[in-house]
Amino acid sequence: MAKIVLGLATSHTPLFTLHSDDWQLRADADRMNPRLNLSDGRRLRYEELLAEVGPKYAEASQQEELARKAALCEAALDHLAKALAQARPDVVVVVGDDQGELFSPSNQPAIAICHNDTLITSDAFGREGSPDWVVKAGKGYLMDARHALPGHTQFALALIHGLVDQGVDVTAVADSGKDDKDGLGHAFGFIAKRLYGGLSIPMVPILLNTYFPPNVPTAARCHDIGLRLREVIEADTSSLRVAIVASGGLSHFVVDEALDRSVMAALSSQDQSVLRNLPRCALNSGSSEILNWVLTAGAMKGTPVTWSEYLPLYRTPAGTGVGAGFAIWQ
Repeated sequence: MAKIVLGLATSHTPLFTLHSDDWQLRADADRMNPRLNLSDGRRLRYEELLAEVGPKYAEASQQEELARKAALCEAALDHLAKALAQARPDVVVVVGDDQGELFSPSNQPAIAICHNDTLITSDAFGREGSPDWVVKAGKGYLMDARHALPGHTQFALALIHGLVDQGVDVTAVADSGKDDKDGLGHAFGFIAKRLYGGLSIPMVPILLNTYFPPNVPTAARCHDIGLRLREVIEADTSSLRVAIVASGGLSHFVVDEALDRSVMAALSSQDQSVLRNLPRCALNSGSSEILNWVLTAGAMKGTPVTWSEYLPLYRTPAGTGVGAGFAIWQ
C-alpha cells in the first residue's frame, strides 16, 4: 500500500529567491499597490494603511533586520530540503495555487490535478522586458524558461479517480504546457528548485483555487478534501512512499501575525476546528494560500508537527510584507 512518509509546508514568497538587499523592490511594489488586503476584508492604499497603523514596523523593516531574517529563512528552507531528502519519497504531491500561469478567468477550476509524466513550467517571469528582479525570481521559481519536471501519471490518475469516488469533483489536466504561454507556476517550480536539492522526484501538482472568486473553496472544504486525499493515498495498491507539500502563504501583503500564529498553533496542536473555521475575509490575495496549508493539514491529520518556524517579514513601516511559515509533519 502507498504510505505518506512526510508532510511539509513552506511559504514561497519572491523574497526567498532574491538577496535581502533586493527586498526593498518588493517594498516599492507595496507602496504602489492600491488594494493591500487586511484580514477584515478591507483593501487599502499604502497611504491609508500607514495613516491607520502608523510607522510601527519601521525598525523591523530596516535592512539589517531583513538580512537577519533572510538568513533564518534560508536555514529553514535548508531544513525542509534535508527532511525531504531523508524521507526518500517516490513521489511528491504539491498542494499549490495557480495565479494565471496555467488557468484563466475563462476556465478556473476549484481544484485540479495534473496527470502527465512531464510537467512544463511557465516562462512568464523570463520574458523579454521583465524587470531584473522578476527575472531573478523567475530562476528561483523555474519560471525564467519552460522547464520540464518529472510527473507521475499513474499515481495522479489514481488520486483523481479516488477523490471523485470520495465525492470530490476534480478537474483533470492532461497537459500542463500545451500552449506556449501556459505552464505550471511558482507554487510548484519553487518546491522543485529549492526543496528537491537537485533530486529528480516525480511530482503530482494539486492546483487549489485560492485566489479567484467566486469558486474558492471554504477552509472547511479544503480540510475535508485533505482528509479524503489521505484516504485515497493509503488505499492505493502501490508501494509508493509519498510526501505532501503545501506551497504558499502565510499572510500577505499586509502581515497579520495574529492570524499566522493562530494557524501555526492550530497545526501544532492539531486543532482542526480553528483551521476549518478560518474566515473568508482573512483569506484574500496572498493570504488565501493558507488554504493550501489547511488542505495539507487535513491530509496529515493524526501525524504530529515535529518542527515549525514562523518569521514575520515586514518590509515597510506600515507592516506590509509576508508571514513566512515552515512546518514538518512526520
